[in-house]
Amino acid sequence: MDLPGGHTSRPYPSSKPAPQRVAPTLRPARPADAAGIARVHAASWRETYGRFVDDPDTNPWFDVERRIGIWETTLSDAGHATIVAERPAGIVGFASTTPMTEPGAVRPEELTMLYVLQSAHGSGVGQALLDAVLADRPASLWVAADNPRAHAFYRRNGFRPDGAESSFGPIPQTVRLIR
Repeated sequence: MDLPGGHTSRPYPSSKPAPQRVAPTLRPARPADAAGIARVHAASWRETYGRFVDDPDTNPWFDVERRIGIWETTLSDAGHATIVAERPAGIVGFASTTPMTEPGAVRPEELTMLYVLQSAHGSGVGQALLDAVLADRPASLWVAADNPRAHAFYRRNGFRPDGAESSFGPIPQTVRLIR
């Protein structure tokens, strides 16, 4: 290729092909997914909230086996809608919603969980999960106050703090977001 000034340019051969991103498959979670979801749940908690505890290896909030039982129960509850993001190597993220039935609920639905392995951050998996499980419906959710990445993600999706605060497990402060 001729460039201005009489210079020429030749393409340089690549020593290896560009990495291929495999788009995840999104699908409703099945009872057989309990162990895979529990592994992603525990790993995501370790990656995100491990800094809040002295030793994630001994803290029950980070235990995969404990979460398997929780997920077996959750996946058998018709009130929860759970979507998984799956790549050939397995589940890389999940999102779950539940209807809010108590009087005075701030929104008719709550996004109870949306977790993506750190290795899939920035790949669009979180957005795809949110779109699949909630679309643009009004909802509430709780997020760690000290999680700027999650706050930015939810802000881009129309969620705003409503002033409610709490704590959960090892997370010292959570805030409720609504849209």
